[in-house]
Amino acid sequence: MAPDSLTCGRQALPHVVIFPFPAKGHTIPLIQLVHHLRHHQIATVTFFTTPGNAGFLRAGLSCAGDDNIAIVELDFPADVAGIPPGVESAEGLTSMASFVPFADAMLLLRPQFEESVAAMQPPASIIVADMFLYWTNESAARLGVPNVSFMGMSSFAHVMREVSVRHNPCAVLHPSDVDKDNNPATFAVPEFPHIKLTYEDFMAPFGDPSAVGPMMKLSGKLGKVIEESDGLIINTFDGLEAPYIEFLNEQARPRAWPIGPLCLAQRAYAPCTAARPSWMEWLDEKAVAGRSVLYVALGTLLAIPEVQLQEVADGLERAEVDFIWAVRPKNIDLGLGFEDRTKERGIVIKEWVDQLEILRHTSVRGFLSHGGWNSVLESVTAGVPLAVWPMNADQPFNAKLLVDELKIATRIWTNDKTIRGLVPSMEISKVVRELMHGDMGAEATKNIAELSVHAKEAMEDGGSSWIALKDMISELCAASFNGKEEASNGMADV
Repeated sequence: MAPDSLTCGRQALPHVVIFPFPAKGHTIPLIQLVHHLRHHQIATVTFFTTPGNAGFLRAGLSCAGDDNIAIVELDFPADVAGIPPGVESAEGLTSMASFVPFADAMLLLRPQFEESVAAMQPPASIIVADMFLYWTNESAARLGVPNVSFMGMSSFAHVMREVSVRHNPCAVLHPSDVDKDNNPATFAVPEFPHIKLTYEDFMAPFGDPSAVGPMMKLSGKLGKVIEESDGLIINTFDGLEAPYIEFLNEQARPRAWPIGPLCLAQRAYAPCTAARPSWMEWLDEKAVAGRSVLYVALGTLLAIPEVQLQEVADGLERAEVDFIWAVRPKNIDLGLGFEDRTKERGIVIKEWVDQLEILRHTSVRGFLSHGGWNSVLESVTAGVPLAVWPMNADQPFNAKLLVDELKIATRIWTNDKTIRGLVPSMEISKVVRELMHGDMGAEATKNIAELSVHAKEAMEDGGSSWIALKDMISELCAASFNGKEEASNGMADV
């Protein structure tokens, strides 16, 4: 069948400019978007990055096997206050207190970015920029190009952010408030009364208490850039979050385009590396033996204290389940003799792994995760239920969606029910065993298998996400072309 194609005025294909926030979790879904666009031949693409992130980007894009992907490297500023020297990616930050200075430092790339886009041939049709690059709306307006904000979190989390702005629930909730059962007091969301959230849920997006002020200021900028964008791309699909996508399109602006799960865009490409990793061979052996494996990965941005990781290790050992654990940093101490004692049942990996490849392995039947949105989508598409342990950002909202709404996950709690508390080993052991062998885990497995089918349908030709992507490009491309035609005619009349 011939590939779908779009045109933009007299230009053969739309020219899409993509600029991610420099963090792996933000970059990966936009790499997947490039795969999607190029596989279906509906756009040419220019990708912006910095020298320190270019290697990761080129490795991810090389799978596409397409020469029509241009990469522009913008020089990252040196000696920025609050950022460790030489750091160009959020993974290199030593604390969440450095996150806001890092996000603000991206503004210093604006002159280079605008100069590059202005000189492009063929001209840019659409700019897709991560919402954390909050200055790109002004750049796009100056250049006369529609700007679409990319949001790397769930529609549910975005709706809850809208709720917090509208109703200021933290004005009535306090950290010490509890109900009659000594559980944290809750706020019933007026627009969705069945959803009840705690003070911790609302404050988690702002991270460490010392960073609340700067993070709230940054949050205000993010809200403004989304509202003033020409569109909002969300890596989700109707079958997963229909009520919240509908809410955004009826009661917020701009229009939200659900175009995911983008991780399925990689399905058309062969693995980029010839050698099969040792941990995949280990999983093969588990599959042959008929053993179910738990995958453990707790994110790339937040550095988890060693004492907490040792509790995780002890919990995995107590649970007596087979596991594969991707852990960082490389020199972490997981407890004396842990790896030797569990070597028949578990494997610890201290390097970057292809998480989606692991989750798709037939032996993997559960995922212990921090609940980051990329990880959630990868688990959904692979049909693997989760044990979620939210730590910051949008993760408590995601946990609420997965556990209470979709019923595809179990929840891990800290000892004091705050995101900063310690998770004891017994909690890890209990939840892991329930996920892998209990009734709740069985129900979650059934539910997520159904969602996995809907995810694939959404991304197929004629699916809801595929239609949304094509419609977005057509509408914004037409608006861009018409605007330039009007500007040209106006000049001719002078």
